[in-house]
Amino acid sequence: MIEISKIDEEIFEVTLTKDSITTHRVKLSSKVYKKLSGSKISEIELIKKSFEFLLERESNESILREFNLEIIETYFPEYPILIQK
Repeated sequence: MIEISKIDEEIFEVTLTKDSITTHRVKLSSKVYKKLSGSKISEIELIKKSFEFLLERESNESILREFNLEIIETYFPEYPILIQK
């Protein structure tokens, strides 16, 4: 289960419940939001899809506790292409 709360303009808190419960703080700038989503989905939906992408590849315990959303591409080069579909 993925729960997302907007903390401020660019910071979101994501709680993942899978094997265990983990909490993550994610920064999403408006520039990155527009680049990845084309403003076609909400910020919350983009973050949700990004965490679904991550959970297909690693456990929630392996996901960084705090990061900028665009860093995902550093670990998974296919991320921007797949997330834009």
